[in-house]
Amino acid sequence: MKTRRDFIKTMGLASAGLLMGGTNSISAKSYSRIMGANDRISVALFGCNRRYSAISKALTTCKNVDVSYVCDVDSRRQSKAVSDITKLFNAAPKAQKDLRKILEDKSVDAVFNMTPDHWHAAAAWLSLEAGKHVYTEKPICHNPAEGDALLRYQARFPKQFVQVGTQQRSSVESKEIIAQIHAGELGEVYEAETFYINNRERVPNPKQVPVPDFLDWELWQGPAPRAAFMDIWEDYMWHWYWQYGTAESGNNALHELDIARWALQTQYPKEVASFAYKNNFKDDGWTMYDTMDVIFTFPGDKLIKWNCQCRNGYFTYGRDRGTIVYGTKGTVMIDRNGYEVYDLTGKKVRESKASIKNHGTALGGSGDGLDALHPQNFLAAIRGEEKLNSSLEQGVTSTLLCHLANFSYKEGNRALPIDPSTGHLTDPALQKKHWGREYEKGWAPK
Repeated sequence: MKTRRDFIKTMGLASAGLLMGGTNSISAKSYSRIMGANDRISVALFGCNRRYSAISKALTTCKNVDVSYVCDVDSRRQSKAVSDITKLFNAAPKAQKDLRKILEDKSVDAVFNMTPDHWHAAAAWLSLEAGKHVYTEKPICHNPAEGDALLRYQARFPKQFVQVGTQQRSSVESKEIIAQIHAGELGEVYEAETFYINNRERVPNPKQVPVPDFLDWELWQGPAPRAAFMDIWEDYMWHWYWQYGTAESGNNALHELDIARWALQTQYPKEVASFAYKNNFKDDGWTMYDTMDVIFTFPGDKLIKWNCQCRNGYFTYGRDRGTIVYGTKGTVMIDRNGYEVYDLTGKKVRESKASIKNHGTALGGSGDGLDALHPQNFLAAIRGEEKLNSSLEQGVTSTLLCHLANFSYKEGNRALPIDPSTGHLTDPALQKKHWGREYEKGWAPK
């Protein structure tokens, strides 16, 4: 299989023989193994830090679910998770620091993967090999080669569902307005402008220190090449180091770029051009850009832009994040809390607001609203009651935009031509340089 489009076609044929609507979500009823509405689904939680609280709270809104395992390489977090889950579900989960041992338990049906970025793809493909359904937080992959690998794995294991943690795909309002956009309400849509605003503070300069006794540093590194332990890596700050993180694009742009691509019905761009710099706290431990403007040019004269000011809290667009879609008949502002429709004069003609206010840039999430709807959809798909809202194919394609933005930045903010039929860089040397990564021995995808 030479292209991502080949992967998607093959996966669809292997799984169902048909694709549902415009989202490529595969019907659960096409699978031979469908759980009944009253069957209990046994799940394991991988990673008990930032997203763990929101996901565990969300699971209390889901029917007939048992949290059988919690998994974390930090013994303190793991112990707290056992206590938390026991209180929430009136049953104590088993604790295990190595997710591979949990995957050996045939009674586990599904996993929720909330590990750091460099673990996302590996945990997902190991889970698929073990026969588990997978809910994985974004980004789905640390690099594009891992996205390709995941598509191959799901083609090999078509009975397993993979839901990507782009929660806005489960928004009632977002689904409604995008269906209306596709029906022609805005006329011909040609551009989407996406944005993310935050006021992240100074990052400490990392120092090499002994590995603390509560941390299994070997397991924390997992697929990544081995390195000395630095005092700030174990918590959120790993995001700003390339061996583990994917920068603010992989961390946050993915949410809005996914909505923009969905609205404009685009696949791969023909060019990416980033303008990104580290402008704030220039002497701190942050190793990447904190400000980015990126333009993706697509076939058919369509554009998607992303503006990031993650260390300057001025709300350029009147809110902290969102997606503006422009058409020949009007404009729509879409965010996690609903949408607003404007005519060509800029007059608001109607709006729809979510019944529960969703978090914007708050770390970890709230566990209600979209945080609850998305896991509910995942488990309903396993039961054959719904189709997935955020399929693996869509997640891989949207995540690629984030990686391409980073490649342009790494090449000195140079515009990079892309093959719109494959998503690959047209320069063979750059394709080889950026597409994959080095793995610790024994961890590369098969």
